[in-house]
Amino acid sequence: MKDYLVIDFQIKPVEPGREILLALLDNIGYDSFEEHARGLKAYILEEDFKEDELKELPIFNGDSFQIDYQIEKLETINWNEEWERNYEPVVIDELLLIKAPFHQISGDFKHTIEIEPKMSFGTGHHHTTRLMSKAMFQMEFTGKKVLDMGTGTGILAILAEQLGAREIDAIDNFEWAVNNTAENAERNACTKIKAEWGDASLLSKRKYQTILANINRNVLLEDMPVYEECLEGGGSILFSGFFEHDFHLIDEKAKSLGLKFVSRIDEERWQCVHYQKP
Repeated sequence: MKDYLVIDFQIKPVEPGREILLALLDNIGYDSFEEHARGLKAYILEEDFKEDELKELPIFNGDSFQIDYQIEKLETINWNEEWERNYEPVVIDELLLIKAPFHQISGDFKHTIEIEPKMSFGTGHHHTTRLMSKAMFQMEFTGKKVLDMGTGTGILAILAEQLGAREIDAIDNFEWAVNNTAENAERNACTKIKAEWGDASLLSKRKYQTILANINRNVLLEDMPVYEECLEGGGSILFSGFFEHDFHLIDEKAKSLGLKFVSRIDEERWQCVHYQKP
């Protein structure tokens, strides 16, 4: 299991410093970000962290901003307890409710997903999870074989089954995520989801009609040729986990592989883009 670091940045002035720093960190391999009142937290694999590279960023070497930071190892915590203390249920366009077992909520939702998250990722609150879910409601899943790459807690895989997919491979390179996906699939009475521990190397000779890839920019760019090879003609692929200023990189790579742009949506600088294989 790979370990993550979380770097908590305090920035003065917060804006536009936070936005500038976020863009710079995104370019050197940081995977996820969490904004807060004094700055932001950034997450990176421990093996990829280089403090010298961080300090060489231009924002650290001028007089316009004051930046302090603390580095911590991301510990495995009881995230269900954290979520109960800090988070509300997630509602997406009155079509989807994502909740934990302890949430009491009434309303008429077409789809409900109940999860027990075991780590800090995949609770449904992240912009990209909402974007992917919204895009999925505009697609046809009935009878299709689906790949959910970077499944996290399995929310998108579960939604794919609820939307009619006949078979879903849910893959993640974190063992805890795979175990959590399997548990959440059972919790939601899903029978068509296979949770697997691994990366794009598992995909050799597999074929899918729909691919969901909510990861991060660097992994998307590196593994996109593998996804394209796995996607059947006429199939659709959704990419998310990147910022709007990186869209041109995703778009250029996708089009170089012969994928056809269909649409894109955004929320708070995050994007989700839909391509189709001719």
